[in-house]
Order: sequence, then C-alpha cells, then structure tokens
Amino acid sequence: MKTIGLIGGMSWESTVPYYETINRTVKERLGGHHSAEILLYSVDFAPIEEMQHEGDWHGLRDTLVEAVKRLERGGADFIVIATNTMHRVYEGIVERTHLPILHIADCVAERIKLAEMKKVALLGTLFTMEQDFYKGRLEDRHRIRVITPELDDRETIHKIIYDELTLGTIREESRDALHAVVDRLAEAGAEGAILGCTELPMLAQAKRSGIQLFDTGVIHAQKAAAIALGDADV
Repeated sequence: MKTIGLIGGMSWESTVPYYETINRTVKERLGGHHSAEILLYSVDFAPIEEMQHEGDWHGLRDTLVEAVKRLERGGADFIVIATNTMHRVYEGIVERTHLPILHIADCVAERIKLAEMKKVALLGTLFTMEQDFYKGRLEDRHRIRVITPELDDRETIHKIIYDELTLGTIREESRDALHAVVDRLAEAGAEGAILGCTELPMLAQAKRSGIQLFDTGVIHAQKAAAIALGDADV
C-alpha cells in the first residue's frame, strides 16, 4: 500500500472527513482491520486565511511547499492537499517538489464525466469561483462547461465559508441561502453543482437539491484511497 501525504488544516473541520473517507474506503476494499497508511501534516489556518485575503499567493505556495517536503521526508508516496482554494498554487508547488500531487479538480472532473454532464455550477470561495485555476482546468483540460453564481451570491457563499463554516458554525439561514443559490444555478442550466469548498458539505443536503451535488472532499479522498491501494494512478 502506498503512503498518502495529506496536507490538512484548511480548515481542520473539513480535514476530518478526508481521514474518515480514506480509511473507510480502504477498509471496504480490504476488509478486516485494514486501514490506510497516512502521514498528516496539518497547518495553522489563521495565517493561511490572512495570506489568502491579502493576496499573498507566493507566501501560501511556500508554506505548502514546506509541508510537502516534510511529508516527503516522512516517507509519503504522493500528496493530497485537502482543500480546493489552495490548488490556486498547485503549479508552483509541483515545480518546487518531487512527489506527485493529486489535483482535486481532476478527480471531480472524472465524476462529472461519469455522470455524463456537460454543464455544471461551481460554488466555493471567491478565489475559487472568480479566478481561473479551477474553472479553467475543468473547461480547458476536461471540456466541462462551468458557470458560477451572480456576484451577490458569490459574496454570500464566501462569507458563509469564512465567517461560519471554517469556525465550525452551522446556521439554518445559511443552509437556506446556499440551496437558494443552487436552485438559481439549476434554473440557469446547471446539470450538477460542484461543492468547490470542502466545508460546503457541512451545509449542503442532497435531498434539498434538484440537481446532483459533487462533494469534492469525498471525491478527492476516495481517489486518494484508490491510488494508495494500487487501483488508480495519480
């Protein structure tokens, strides 16, 4: 079994499901007392959040490069960055490290193609919804059409993520707001919705959505487990 190098803490609220999903997937595949071989490096999210909103992407890149190098020294075979937004610095990390890194958007694209969808909505932080690193990868590499919410809705989702979900706060009003955004995107033609922030599944409920919701953290973690088991490649 390959050893997964998991970079978490962004936020820790969404890192817990990664650990659970990876181990559950391995257990289901191998049975008995089997579990995954994981090295977890969990960062302090406070300086990460500050650098994100200051636009210090070079500093963020360097922080994750150091995390990858520590996991490499520990014996990790490949890297999983347990967050969507921080894939903004994916290319910069790849250029400065040696281990393969599993890109979350590629994993999500596989599931969208399996569902035979051509047009999906992307929800997440403002960075993920407005910058090209995620949407562009889906459109250019995977030929999936991506739409995002209107500005007011983007700002609402961003605020819910940083002011509530990353702090572990769940509000029903925010759940209602999120699903209202999903409904508007469905009316705009989205066949499915990418929960492009690993905290959003804390709010989203499949039974309340008229379209399929893609839980990026679970999808990412399941693919990581498959790679560790030798059932897939990075």
